[in-house]
Amino acid sequence: MKELPFAADAPISAGRVGLIARDASALADYYRAVVGLAEIARSTGRIVMGAGDRPLIEIEERPDARPDNPRSAGLFHTAFLLPTRADLARWVRDAIDRKIPIDGASDHFVSEALYLTDPEGNGIEIYADRPRDKWNWKDGHVEMATVRLDIPDLLAELSEKDKIQDGGWKGAPENSIIGHVHLRVGNPADAEEWWHSQLGFDTVANYGKAAVFLSTGGYHHHIGANSWQSAGAGPRDKDRTGLAWVEMNTKAAEGEKTLLDPWGTEVRVVPSR
Repeated sequence: MKELPFAADAPISAGRVGLIARDASALADYYRAVVGLAEIARSTGRIVMGAGDRPLIEIEERPDARPDNPRSAGLFHTAFLLPTRADLARWVRDAIDRKIPIDGASDHFVSEALYLTDPEGNGIEIYADRPRDKWNWKDGHVEMATVRLDIPDLLAELSEKDKIQDGGWKGAPENSIIGHVHLRVGNPADAEEWWHSQLGFDTVANYGKAAVFLSTGGYHHHIGANSWQSAGAGPRDKDRTGLAWVEMNTKAAEGEKTLLDPWGTEVRVVPSR
């Protein structure tokens, strides 16, 4: 298997995300067609999707679940990290050709990203990191912002081979990973304290009092937490679609454990694969 992106080379990094869906097959079809994931396993009421043989999301079907409430605690987006800028350019070229709707396209200085929403309302980010030596750090915090993504400049990354059909996007490369998970929370300060105390994460950026970004190992962020839509939210309703659990990979773990954040979000901590 090819080398994984830097985000995975950290004491603790994002592993998988569990989703609850009313129609698991339809949702899996979306992640296959749009994100480029492959089906790895399927059983009654459960579908595992990933890149290569690496599982990234697990979809559990609950036909009677109520739709997710975007003002509650839960998932803001799952961020799929492509290995190179050229991979992101191939995805963008394919999205343009197939007229795939997107919600936004941003340059965050540390990364370039496109945003979508899946058919059951779950946020998705597809991104590529800028080289680490281009990230600006000061006093333990990394400079991040949100400005318009320069699509023509990104597409200029493509080679002549990429511009013909047999050299374009062929699905998520095998060394694609979940680079980070961004959560909706009731209070980012409480989320910050929890990730500090329970898992030893470092705060690497704040957007005022409404969002915090945390990581280990000098990555720009493995976890985001914001209250842009969910200020004051209480415990998550387990009977809704959307986020079921977040899995974090740790190099130090000898076994598995499950934690609950202040909103009842299940955080599974497992040894790095």
